[in-house]
Amino acid sequence: MSLSVQIGLLLALATAFASVLGFLYKHRGAIESPAVEMRRPIRTSLALFRSRWYVLGILIAVVGWGFHVGALALAPISLVQSVIAGGLVLLTVTADRLFAHQVTRREWIGVAMAALGLAFLAATLDGTADQAHSDYETGRLVTYLVIVSLAAVGVAFAAHGGAREGIAFGVSAGLFWAASDTAIKALSGEFGESTAAAILLSPLAAVILLGSAAGLVVSARSLQIGKAVPVIAITSVAANALTIAAGPLVFAEPFPDDTAGVVLRLAAFMLVIAAAALTPAPVKAGRLEAA
Repeated sequence: MSLSVQIGLLLALATAFASVLGFLYKHRGAIESPAVEMRRPIRTSLALFRSRWYVLGILIAVVGWGFHVGALALAPISLVQSVIAGGLVLLTVTADRLFAHQVTRREWIGVAMAALGLAFLAATLDGTADQAHSDYETGRLVTYLVIVSLAAVGVAFAAHGGAREGIAFGVSAGLFWAASDTAIKALSGEFGESTAAAILLSPLAAVILLGSAAGLVVSARSLQIGKAVPVIAITSVAANALTIAAGPLVFAEPFPDDTAGVVLRLAAFMLVIAAAALTPAPVKAGRLEAA
């Protein structure tokens, strides 16, 4: 494993902790703020910034985003996301010990299964740890971004008023961020080769901005109406799973060519699905957590 990839994985680990910490502070701020309305997303989302906790969560998330960009520029996308996914186990510990959330046994098991399943994917990434793997075919990248983005929009619309509204909004936010992260990985191949102006004016930069902003709005709503641990977990699972999938599908990272590797990868995804099934239906976050 090259030194640059090792540095990238250390940045990925820092990203995982910053993501968890930022999420929990944003949740604290979101439940004490006026409701985010999907019909007026910009106006109602700006009200969240009146909460110091939400602002602190955003600042931590921005630092984590910077770590994430560095990790994606230095290491393969599947490996980076697998490390971040494995860091999901930090969620229950942090929520329980530092934020005094009442984490149920079911949530401990679900988060652990999700983290284990996603981290298992790292074991099937033979041949990806020697370079960043930033090359892609434009048509394949565009197709992937369109499919993931449309899925995010579809889930958000379907979520409204449903029995698992908070969970569905969390999935939608994760999908928006998966599209954004995939675009970051593609754009990272131009770092050092293009001017800053060319990078900022790239269509991929627009995808990153729109995906990140849409994910932020939808995620804020999910945190307001869903319990912290399951909503954050399902958001992370959706984002990581789809970003990991972009490795072999978009950036031509090697896929297991042996039966054992394929079986292990399928088992990993089954663990993730089982973990999602353990996620409880949402309740009003303010009523449950603020107490």
